[in-house]
Amino acid sequence: MVQETVTEKIHVPEGVNVTITGSTLKVKGKSGELSRDFASQLVQVKKDGKDLVLQTETGRKKTRALAGTFGAHIRNMLKGVQEPYEYKLKVCYSHFPIKIKVQGDRVVIENFLGERTPRKARILGAATKVKASGEEVVVTGPDLEAVSQTAANMEQACVIRNFDQRVFQDGIYITSKGA
Repeated sequence: MVQETVTEKIHVPEGVNVTITGSTLKVKGKSGELSRDFASQLVQVKKDGKDLVLQTETGRKKTRALAGTFGAHIRNMLKGVQEPYEYKLKVCYSHFPIKIKVQGDRVVIENFLGERTPRKARILGAATKVKASGEEVVVTGPDLEAVSQTAANMEQACVIRNFDQRVFQDGIYITSKGA
């Protein structure tokens, strides 16, 4: 059975400004500003007073799934501009001491397994900050996707090949994530 319309309301908290221009949603709060394009013919995002309304024309399964995805992205944006997301990573080594530096939009990992050429990981998002101190690396920012992908890039830059992974467990690993 196909329903006619599906609507979902998302409450905008105090201190957060939301503007919709065409299909672009801009969210501004004390922690930063985020912008995202929600272009779809199936789901419309509208502002209704203090709330955001996601509205679909049909109740088909794919349309409801897309509305749910849009809702999750919007809730992550609203949460991120209030309090930034934070991922903590730990630098583990037993053979060669690993040095980490932040250079522009890259994280440079030096002396990994004694390699001469440094490994690099990309920092995504303009508002994403990486702070390396000793054996702990902290990635913070208002955009959940940029913060989590930056942490994943650092973890993936330290993948070990051609060595026994049971013996060589050196690398950078995510230890905690959240707001």
